Amino acid sequence: MQLTGALVRAFFVVVMIATPSLLLPGIHSDGAQIIALVSLFAAALVLFEYASAYPGLVEFRDAPPFNRIRFVSLWLTVALLSLLVRHGMEPSAATGAILDIARRVGNVVDFAYSPVRLVVSMLPENTNPVHAELVRNAAGLSYLISIVTLGIFIILQRLFRWPLRSGTFNVWINLPTFDPTAGGDVVSRLERDARFNIALGFLLPFLTPAVIASATSLFGSVSLGNPHTLIWTVAAWAFLPASLFMRGIAMARIAGMITDMRLLNRQGTDGNEGLLPA
Repeated sequence: MQLTGALVRAFFVVVMIATPSLLLPGIHSDGAQIIALVSLFAAALVLFEYASAYPGLVEFRDAPPFNRIRFVSLWLTVALLSLLVRHGMEPSAATGAILDIARRVGNVVDFAYSPVRLVVSMLPENTNPVHAELVRNAAGLSYLISIVTLGIFIILQRLFRWPLRSGTFNVWINLPTFDPTAGGDVVSRLERDARFNIALGFLLPFLTPAVIASATSLFGSVSLGNPHTLIWTVAAWAFLPASLFMRGIAMARIAGMITDMRLLNRQGTDGNEGLLPA
């Protein structure tokens, strides 16, 4: 059963990575080979992680729907951005509807010093206005999906008492990179990591365009002219901060669970003082 689930997850990862190539026309053979190689590598990583009984690199492996929400969010972002780019190549009613939504969102979130405005400002000055509008619409649509993803995770966490609904929470399996025996209080370390992830998730949409813009003197300007580069760059720009936000919220939730358990154990010990041997 575990191997079947790992195979299904690996298959969906392959489909997600291949989504832009499936939706966009005119992919070259070299690009197809690179996509196939990346898909196989990602599928192998997911297969080994979820088929193994021991933890590896994937966090919250046995605490659904944390990773499922993140995967669906990234897949939806990549698919919608692919359809948005496809509208400039082969317009249709579906791609036109997505363009209309992206344009409305872009108009709302494109204000001074907003993350979307910073993404557009990192483009070269001689960028075609049509391409600049495409980048703005893509950034606005991706940013909206990331915000909705955070809202869904917070609601599900409140309604279904995540991660306790799926049973006991194993820190070793779900947080393989976190060592509880490294020293210091576990709760303090979890809370510190939670604050760091939330702060980084908040700042990353602002810092990434600024860092790229400042590095243009060394590496050249970023045009995002290639459709696949545009899709994956904007998707990663919106997905990584949302993923860090979710990780910070999850670690704060685990720290609160440990604190509550300690309080319950302390109260149980205090209530049985008269029954303990002297």
